Amino acid sequence: RWCDIDWKNNTISINHNLVYRQHTDGKCYFSVTTPKTSAGCRTIPMMKDVRRALEDEKIRQQELGVRCTTVIDGYTDFAFFNRFGQPHNPAAINREIDRLVLAYNAQEMEKAAEENRTPVILPDFSCHQLRHTFCTRYCEIEPNIKVIQEVMGHKDIKTTMEIYAEAQKELKERSVQNISGKFDVY
Repeated sequence: RWCDIDWKNNTISINHNLVYRQHTDGKCYFSVTTPKTSAGCRTIPMMKDVRRALEDEKIRQQELGVRCTTVIDGYTDFAFFNRFGQPHNPAAINREIDRLVLAYNAQEMEKAAEENRTPVILPDFSCHQLRHTFCTRYCEIEPNIKVIQEVMGHKDIKTTMEIYAEAQKELKERSVQNISGKFDVY
C-alpha cells in the first residue's frame, strides 16, 4: 500500500500479505494476512529503479485521478490495482506473464526461422520465480548472507543458504572458466 512506502527514509515496510484464496464458505476472495513468520515482517531499502518506478506510478495515478478504494480486512489504498479498482490477483498476473511468453516465443520462432538460427525461447515462469531470481542474483553480489536473509524475509538461514549455495556454484564455475587458459598449469 502507498502508506507502507517511506519516501523520506527510502524504505518499504513489509508487514502484511494480500492473498486470494478459497475460504471456508467455498468462495474465493482476497484476505489480508500477516507474513508466514516474524522474519517476514521487515523494512527494506528501496533500490533507485524501484523508487523511480513507484514514483512514476504514483504520478500516473494522480494524473488519471485514480486510486484503489477497495477495502479488504480494513486495508485500502493498494498501490497496484486493475481497471476495476481491485488489487491485482496473482493468478491474473501469472496469466499475463504466460500470454507475454507465448507471444514472444511465437514471434521469436518466426524470426529465428527467417534468420536460419535456433530460437531463444523463454521458459514458463511465475511471479514467485521472479522473487527466486532476485534472491539468486542478490546472492551473486552481496557477500553478507545475513543481509540477504533479512531482505528476503527468510526465517531460517537454511532457506537463504540453499539459494546462496546455488548462486555460488554458478559463480565458481564461471570463475574457473574465466581463468582457464590465463595461466599455465600444465
